[in-house]
Amino acid sequence: MSQPIRVRFAPSPTGYLHIGGARTALFNWLFARHHRGAFILRIEDTDTQRNSQEAIDVILKGLRWLGLNWDEGPISGDTSGASLGECGPYLQSRRGENYRRRIEELRDKGLAYDRDGAVYFRMTREPVTIPDLIIGDVVRPLTDREVLDPDWVLVRSDGMPVFHLVNVVDDLEMRISHVIRGEDHLANTAKHIALFRAFGVEPPHYAHIPLILNPDGSKMSKRDHGAHVTNYLDDGFTPEAVLNYLALLGWAPSDGKEFLSISELVERFGLDRVNRSPAKFDTKKLEALHFEHTRIQEPRCFVQTGVTFLNRAGIMTSGFSDEYIAAALGTAREKGKLFKELAGFVDFYFAADDAVPMDPEARVKVLIPTAGPILEKLLGAFMVLPDFTAIALEGALKALAVELGVKVGALVQPCRFACTGKLVGPSLYHLLEVLGREKVARRFAVVRALL
Repeated sequence: MSQPIRVRFAPSPTGYLHIGGARTALFNWLFARHHRGAFILRIEDTDTQRNSQEAIDVILKGLRWLGLNWDEGPISGDTSGASLGECGPYLQSRRGENYRRRIEELRDKGLAYDRDGAVYFRMTREPVTIPDLIIGDVVRPLTDREVLDPDWVLVRSDGMPVFHLVNVVDDLEMRISHVIRGEDHLANTAKHIALFRAFGVEPPHYAHIPLILNPDGSKMSKRDHGAHVTNYLDDGFTPEAVLNYLALLGWAPSDGKEFLSISELVERFGLDRVNRSPAKFDTKKLEALHFEHTRIQEPRCFVQTGVTFLNRAGIMTSGFSDEYIAAALGTAREKGKLFKELAGFVDFYFAADDAVPMDPEARVKVLIPTAGPILEKLLGAFMVLPDFTAIALEGALKALAVELGVKVGALVQPCRFACTGKLVGPSLYHLLEVLGREKVARRFAVVRALL
């Protein structure tokens, strides 16, 4: 493309970052990165009574977590950027002079006038054709009411400029080349095109992306758990998985590949592969991608995130060595768990040997008279092993099962319960190796005392 690519994400600070907004930000970011262009963040906060710094911070937190870094903003030392700690974002509440100047330009052209205390735009009396890179050409005819009076408000009677004005003025002055936004904004676009032309410039290229729906086909509302980006952070999804999945909501590469790294998404992304149909959110698919991304995650990063979630759940890991923590969390890595689920999966590693939480149903099932002799024989087989490794432990348990003439499961269940208090969890032989010979012996002793 000969024109420099400049796109923007322009959310309103409503107190949360909607998953649809995050997908819009991602599509803009990918488009900019693919074409080596600029991605701009602009906060539409002109409604000063409803907006707050806290609401802006929620948006910034979500974008930072997803890794959607923006490229420019107020110059260093500008108060509109200083409180935010980095360049930008642009805040519309600090750009009032720009809008006033543009209103005067329209007045001078006879395209803006006062009515009932407000400033009105003299709208074209002809239908507006919206060229859209995804939907195709859309003709916006005038409604019956608009035929009689198509003009619309630019500045309300309280002096507040409306969304249509500030949106167009900022896109114009920030030299936005492509406006990539949700399909729900298509209804606004005829006004925006008319306003660009009133300023004597051609509008940017428009691309309206499909909406994200709930699995049942209903529109996501702010009451839906899946609508809030921070919920995915709190639930323990990896940001790479969320980005990967969001990219697939309305877009797909030509070869149909679904597990994609960020670099692959940047390389492959294009508006020509964006679908017109609404996309239904599929949490199971997101969870599957989370599993794939955790499998390739750098181990140190996986452990750091895991420890954060364990501590958040009240499980303190400070009394254990880094090697032990890494080994313990490593046994959960292949299980596809969300980070918020780790506490219930690996808590036994960090419990005192005489205070391992015991699942009540498992306790009734395992603590039967035959469990005592089984644990005694297992312990004897384990304690004489030269190497307390997963391979050696598995061999010892299976050999004992043959010797006793029982199925392997008859030994696995009491062994697992004695060490973890549960009947499900990480690989038995690997968790035994992580716990070590002494811990296993002490935990066997605790359960045998209950029989």
